[in-house]
Amino acid sequence: MPVDATSSTNTAANVVTYTTTNTRQPKQQLGSEDFMKLLAVQFQSQDPMKPMEDTAFIAQMAQFSALQNSTDLTKQMALLRSDQQNLAANGMLGRTVTVSDDKGNPVIGQVSAVLSTDNGPALVVNGQQYNLSTVTRIETTPAAADLPPAA
Repeated sequence: MPVDATSSTNTAANVVTYTTTNTRQPKQQLGSEDFMKLLAVQFQSQDPMKPMEDTAFIAQMAQFSALQNSTDLTKQMALLRSDQQNLAANGMLGRTVTVSDDKGNPVIGQVSAVLSTDNGPALVVNGQQYNLSTVTRIETTPAAADLPPAA
């Protein structure tokens, strides 16, 4: 526990008092280090006449291993999803799309850019930014040669 630099001295009784601060940060998840600490506490507090069976420790290790693998798999799936969204957004560059605006109205335009945002990729259509999830239709943009002549 850190000791604060401030102290006060009572000259009559020669008493020094210190103030302490606690800088503990709470954790959101248990890790392998926490599991090992719990295991050590179990070893220390078990009754020597009735020790914990090996199968109980093996079961706990298996559960922890499965939990760790599940956590790793979740992280990898999130990365895969992000990569898939980026690929889908990049595939829309230059295409004509229909997106929904904030009021739910359809907006039709060509995708001119893809932006990376905290909520995933965003498309720039007609100079405005739209989330990838607002896309309702994708079309190929006709080439200039395919357009009918202007009247």
